Amino acid sequence: MAVVIDGKAKAASVIETVRKAAENLEQQTGVKPGLAVVIVGNDPASHAYVNSKSKTAKECGFKSIQHTLPEETTQAELEALVATLNADASIHGILVQLPLPGHLNSDTVIQSILPEKDVDGLSVLNAGKLATGDLKTGLISCTPAGSMLLVRSIHGDDLSGLNAVVIGRSNLFGKPMGQLLLNANATVTMAHSRTKDLAGVCKTADILVAAVGRPQMVKADWVKPGATVIDVGINRIPAPEKGEGKSRLVGDVAYDEASAVAAAITPVPGGVGPMTIAMLMANTVIAAHRALGKTAPKF
Repeated sequence: MAVVIDGKAKAASVIETVRKAAENLEQQTGVKPGLAVVIVGNDPASHAYVNSKSKTAKECGFKSIQHTLPEETTQAELEALVATLNADASIHGILVQLPLPGHLNSDTVIQSILPEKDVDGLSVLNAGKLATGDLKTGLISCTPAGSMLLVRSIHGDDLSGLNAVVIGRSNLFGKPMGQLLLNANATVTMAHSRTKDLAGVCKTADILVAAVGRPQMVKADWVKPGATVIDVGINRIPAPEKGEGKSRLVGDVAYDEASAVAAAITPVPGGVGPMTIAMLMANTVIAAHRALGKTAPKF
């Protein structure tokens, strides 16, 4: 059976590093790292995520601010709030929770966040720095950054000679994940819904990263024996065995069968998920150090 990669334990280690770095920064400068989270509308999943982010920020010793805006908030009102937060020197990280209600243009909002406060790593400047191999001065999208720490926990920092396949090409995850693997010297294939013989391509991977949003799509015969499997999917499926109307969380990988073939695998829940919030905190403490002219911690 595969080694189960414990995202909760790794995330707890990152959070502890963040907490100490924030404490040291405050002792040196009198300034707490500041994180502002903006949520628009009533999406229950988004509110659960935001509450978790705000709670973790407080645990890290941050100045944590949450702006909860009504569903009918206009584009101009939202952009005005972002402009105010951009101008606030006590705020080092700004996160606008996605998805936004349908009448709002999320891309315009995200690109209006100052790149040095863009702790989600989604601005064109931060994406461009990653694409050109600059991992030192930008901010890296949280879920890929966290996934990469899990890969490193198995393979170390240098992935020379290893084949990596990323299923999914989103700007949020797939593309930055591919860039991070490439920067670590892996040979990277970006696969997606139009890839011919997707199962065959996946079977070549020493490191297989699944981010497609389709429950249990990756089967055991897609996995190269001895591969490391990083499952980014979070899908809710019916679980009648738990009772009528009950559901459970599964990933994009058929975990039970894949774990019999892989050498290491992330579970869902408890794998990549906890890393996302941990890396958001890491990005915030990095941004705060940079804003104050201090050397940022490494993760």
